[in-house]
Amino acid sequence: MKQERITRFIKPEDANQKWYVIDAKDKVLGRLAAKVAHVIRGKEKPVFTPNMDAGDFVVVINADKVRMTGKREIQKTYFTHSTYPGGGRFRSFAEVMEKKPEFAVETAVRGMLPKTKLGKQLIKKLKVYAGESHPHSAQKPEVLSF
Repeated sequence: MKQERITRFIKPEDANQKWYVIDAKDKVLGRLAAKVAHVIRGKEKPVFTPNMDAGDFVVVINADKVRMTGKREIQKTYFTHSTYPGGGRFRSFAEVMEKKPEFAVETAVRGMLPKTKLGKQLIKKLKVYAGESHPHSAQKPEVLSF
């Protein structure tokens, strides 16, 4: 008898979404962002579907203590534009980490998610905080280490 291969799709309400907390202290930014994007997307779950949000929520703490390897701490720049002529602005990694360290982690994770409506929905599942504390203790997040 021939066995049929059927792709199973789950409903969004059936996706068991957990909360995880990751300590970014002394972690390399790119590797941290790759792991966080993987968890937010839900790729480690057996019910992963590319066109659906089945991932988990991630809380990143100690974003101000993240690091980069090699000369990237000096050479990495972030570009923003105000949409006015001459409104381009470059900021160095050191400047970003000094003023708003959450931005560096959020930008790195956003770059690893799909550039679609789904990506905009998934990035809302990322919560980044510069210090040790976070307001999501009511969700009982599990510690995720790698």
